[in-house]
Amino acid sequence: MVQDVRDLPAGRSDGLNRFLGGSPLAVAFRLVLLSILVGVVLAAIGFDPWNILTSIRLLFQRLWDLGFDTINWLWRYFLLGAVIVIPIWLLSRLFGTPRR
Repeated sequence: MVQDVRDLPAGRSDGLNRFLGGSPLAVAFRLVLLSILVGVVLAAIGFDPWNILTSIRLLFQRLWDLGFDTINWLWRYFLLGAVIVIPIWLLSRLFGTPRR
């Protein structure tokens, strides 16, 4: 008789994938992108209030240049966004409804 996948014992990575909501690398990549996005939004709405239009122009200019300064700049926004995104994501994974 052909065994269904659900009848097979779960591997070590299956539980981790289920907890994370996907493969660890894909989840890490999505969290990094979301953290950068939230960091940019937070900086735009209050953490860098001096001149938002100039900040947006600098965002595209620095992305275009892609120098080491841009990596440092993106890292700052990543950390700013990750302070909000990572704890919320972790709490939602810990206290979310169990999936079947």
